Amino acid sequence: MFPSWRIFAVNQKVFSVHVNTMCYCKIKAILKRSKTWVPLRRNYSSSPGVVRNDVKSLHSIISPPVAKIRNIGIMAHIDAGKTTTTERILYYSGYTRSLGDVDDGDTVTDFMAQERERGITIQSASVTFDWKGYRVNLIDTPGHVDFTLEVERCLRVLDGAVAVFDASAGVEAQTLTVWKQADKHKIPRICFLNKMDKAGASFNYAVESIREKLKAKPLILQLPIGEARTFKGVVDVVNKETLVWNSDSDDGKDFERKPLLETSDPGLLKETVEARNALIEQVADLDDEFADLVLREFSENFDLVPAEKLQTAIHRVTLARAAVPVLCGSSLKNKGVQPLLDAVTMYLPSPEERDYGFLQWYQGDLCALAFKVLHDKQRGPLVFLRVYSGTLTPQLAVHNINRNCTERMSRLLLPFADQHVEIPSLTAGNIALTVGLKQTATGDTIVSSKSSALAAARRAGRGEKKHGQNREAESLLLAGVEIPEPVFFCTIEPPSVAKQPDLDYALERLQREDPSLKVRLDPDSGQTVLCGMGELHIEIIHDRIKREYGLETYLGPLQVAYRETILNSVRATDTLDRTLGDKQHFVRVELEARPADMPCGTAVIEYADCVSEDLVQASQEAIENAIHSACLQGPLLGSPVQDVVITLHSLMIHPGTSTTMVNACISRCIQKALKKADKQVLEPLMSLEITVTRDHLSPVLADLAQRRGNIQEIQTRQDNKVVIGFVPLAEIMGYSTVLRTLTSGSATFALEFSTYQAMSPQDQSTLLSQRSGLAQVL
Repeated sequence: MFPSWRIFAVNQKVFSVHVNTMCYCKIKAILKRSKTWVPLRRNYSSSPGVVRNDVKSLHSIISPPVAKIRNIGIMAHIDAGKTTTTERILYYSGYTRSLGDVDDGDTVTDFMAQERERGITIQSASVTFDWKGYRVNLIDTPGHVDFTLEVERCLRVLDGAVAVFDASAGVEAQTLTVWKQADKHKIPRICFLNKMDKAGASFNYAVESIREKLKAKPLILQLPIGEARTFKGVVDVVNKETLVWNSDSDDGKDFERKPLLETSDPGLLKETVEARNALIEQVADLDDEFADLVLREFSENFDLVPAEKLQTAIHRVTLARAAVPVLCGSSLKNKGVQPLLDAVTMYLPSPEERDYGFLQWYQGDLCALAFKVLHDKQRGPLVFLRVYSGTLTPQLAVHNINRNCTERMSRLLLPFADQHVEIPSLTAGNIALTVGLKQTATGDTIVSSKSSALAAARRAGRGEKKHGQNREAESLLLAGVEIPEPVFFCTIEPPSVAKQPDLDYALERLQREDPSLKVRLDPDSGQTVLCGMGELHIEIIHDRIKREYGLETYLGPLQVAYRETILNSVRATDTLDRTLGDKQHFVRVELEARPADMPCGTAVIEYADCVSEDLVQASQEAIENAIHSACLQGPLLGSPVQDVVITLHSLMIHPGTSTTMVNACISRCIQKALKKADKQVLEPLMSLEITVTRDHLSPVLADLAQRRGNIQEIQTRQDNKVVIGFVPLAEIMGYSTVLRTLTSGSATFALEFSTYQAMSPQDQSTLLSQRSGLAQVL
């Protein structure tokens, strides 16, 4: 008796991790909901949904074998059911004791007030849980186009992803965007056809849209038993089994798995056998090892192919991104989520199965990537790190290669959405949350020390020196994320001048959390300008400043981020001759500005052959800074100038002339050239997809024609029409309200920035007339 009691006490002590963020009222609520007593600790060793008293050692919980780790993300179009699917996953894995609902505002991963009010995901949230011996780090990502960067920076550090689809809609606009992002980072995926219980749900239509629109090869691993109202379960094609959920069960935990027999449903059995044979042929075409096995032993009868062999082959095919497994279910109705979790552990890769070539250079030293920053009022900046090699421990001093600084981590946490559990260490392959990194930002590479980074650079054979500077450490930067250019901007003002420092502080912290938010100071008015990805993005930032920082700020009218360019080639010369004190500063420059052959966001700089190479090298930084700063404000609207090439034909600088004078002379010369040229305003063009019923199609098309819309095609999706086209951003502000009125609230739309296009002379003239009070018309 005593020995067993002693062991239990030791384990009990070892497991006393800090769940200090779980407040007393939340614990009380959990106890009230439970009929039986529940220990006030999260029991990782228990089977899904069951609380047991035996507890694993802390080491096995915190540091599972790398082969048992899955870093996955859930991605989809808005309202496809990502957050609901995540809630069900957490419930069935035993992390939560009740089912959260987006409509009720009590979900785990949507913990921001703005998310719960709107019923959408704004910030990606990370949760950690166990499923059948596997450690899963899951990230729920946003689906709204304004928060595309959130998806991008999370996909950057994941090993696999679950793409969720609305079974009645198939592939939608934002689905294409997140799919391309996953392609860019070479992430293996599983497809989950959600909402099979919804009116209009069609398994075949959704699978066909994946094949046609995403150009992917779907591997059908499940067939639905019924659709829409009749949906009650799924058929496991690989094992030829039916999974039927108990209609009397409130939480979906009770389902029956039975072999599919001819006596039970001959029609369904025939369909399943045909689907399994097609699956075997498809996998054999994509995997040589499996093809050899089938041809050698099972060519006469595919029914004899073992399920384990088929699953292993599907895992290899998924890992090679040659095809995507397809499963189905209804997260809201609690059907199909447990098989999805099994598929995640079975088919998606572990960290050691992904090919990260840079790991060989570190030879076990620490290498991690910061992919997200949050600010906590008590703990300060919280930095999410993906650990690629080495081990993280609290109080560890780490080196930030991007910022060339050394910082010390004070604490190490496992992320559970808005709650965090303190841990003593974390090994490679995991996602961690660190406290104490004051300067680290999104996209920064973290290593154990500067000498470690230089040693890794030498092993990589990149120890060359350029322009007299040591670039060894820079060569080892892990690729961060591409930050898109903002398309909306507006002024923001504090309630009083005394509150301006508080506003600056709030905006500085919000920018560090969200790199797509840009803040600049207007040089003419002195006002602070917010630049964001859309109306909702700026609205959320404004709301967060009010709630989190207690500032009642005022927003100016929303403005479109126009660009300017030139239509012809012009030359300009300028001379600066000034004496300051006893020193003479003399600069003479001649340059040419012409339209670029290819679109380019910033000015392309060229040097004529006659310009002295030594002079260019000595003043290159001043020249390039001058050109780029001069192109920030065009002559028409004061908008940035793009799609131009600046060629420097002549440059004369007297010895002793300061770089400030060089900069000023070149900037003034470029402004001269831009004013002399024929000028053109470029406006942002948005790709638009509207899903509308046939009855309301005509008024929607008529309204788009008035908004200078360009309709590309009209597709049929089930009983609806899908209008695909382009529309200028300036014409689409407040469109959601108008569309709701036109269609009695039945239509939905998705917007995404496409490109910048030249305005027609008439539209440009109208715009300049409207803005004449704000900008000088030349």
